[in-house]
Amino acid sequence: MAKKPTGKNTSGRGRRDLTVKVKTARGRRLSSTRWLQRQLNDPYVQRAQKEGYRGRAAFKIMELDDKYRFLVPGARVVDLGCAPGGWIQVAVPRINALGEKPGKAVGRIIGIDLQAVDPIPGAEIHQLDFMEDGADDKVKEWLGGKADVVMSDMAAASSGHKQTDHLRIIALCEAAAYFAFDVLEEGGTFVAKVLAGGAEGELQKILKQKFAKVANVKPPASRSDSSEKFVVATGFRG
Repeated sequence: MAKKPTGKNTSGRGRRDLTVKVKTARGRRLSSTRWLQRQLNDPYVQRAQKEGYRGRAAFKIMELDDKYRFLVPGARVVDLGCAPGGWIQVAVPRINALGEKPGKAVGRIIGIDLQAVDPIPGAEIHQLDFMEDGADDKVKEWLGGKADVVMSDMAAASSGHKQTDHLRIIALCEAAAYFAFDVLEEGGTFVAKVLAGGAEGELQKILKQKFAKVANVKPPASRSDSSEKFVVATGFRG
């Protein structure tokens, strides 16, 4: 016999909680569990998987370029610390590296990383330490000239100590900047990740001497609880 309606609100019953919760497994630290849960529920991670990008970081360079327009058809680009390749995936169609935009100049992109990176159509990827002697000359040889854009999403391995990590990434960003000074064409652009924390003053000073404009930006794709930001330096003075 069918039950009569009770009159109580049952609209929430049987509805699945859309937030994925992760149990703490034996041997896994609580911080790792929280990171995994955040990844599983991150809309940018989900969007990257859906759209075929190799990581959520692809949307950071996408948002920065939407604002500053440095990845243009015909641009010659160097991506430092390019693994896993999400930034390259965004750059290839924007600079017309595959020549798929009739009537538009065809760009080139060189990816560099300490580790091997799976190939990406339209890009040339090399396993190289950009800080080794002669790395800048190799890159210019591969490009067939100087670069219009040098970009870097590099971050030093985390030590778990906020101030130490900040100093490490600033040092890495400074090294990337000096590399950019060697390979950039006059009028070129330098884009790099930094961590806010107070030690980036010297880097800002150097960049302002070398570029016409220096902006510090936190794109929407950067997590709100992260101290990362990006420096976008345009109009390289040569």
